[in-house]
Amino acid sequence: MGTYSHIWSMAKKNVMAVLLGITISDRYVTFVSVTGESMHPTFTAADNVLQGDFVLAERRCLQKYKFSHGDVVLFKCPSNHEELFVKRLIALPGEWIQLPGSPKVTKIPEGHCWVEGDNAARSWDSRSFGPIPLGLIQGRVTHIIWPPSKIGQLERKMPEGRISTV
Repeated sequence: MGTYSHIWSMAKKNVMAVLLGITISDRYVTFVSVTGESMHPTFTAADNVLQGDFVLAERRCLQKYKFSHGDVVLFKCPSNHEELFVKRLIALPGEWIQLPGSPKVTKIPEGHCWVEGDNAARSWDSRSFGPIPLGLIQGRVTHIIWPPSKIGQLERKMPEGRISTV
């Protein structure tokens, strides 16, 4: 009876730990492996999960869509909601944005934002698929947590001259 009791106790603790972990991941923070070269040099380019940077994305910003220019955000791909992208937020709803290398100025619709990778030559972002709905955003990346040489808070930076007052 003692072994059964011990196993049952361990099982309950493990179930509670899993439920707590799922709740925290769903509501507060999540950990993501960054792959690809679109955010180089901010994140290390990698072709697979084991070689890329691991980042912490907080989800509290989603409650009232509290984002700022230059935030790095985690969002679902507009054409494939199974895929997650990490890009820099450039423009917010209602703003006018100057498209890079073009005289064209575009207004960001309400409920949408404009995102771009730091490595423009290797990024599939709003320059390809346009403004994304805010509802696709899954969190704001705040820290790099792996590799140890890069552990730290992510800096918010914004390309110059992109927001227009039209």
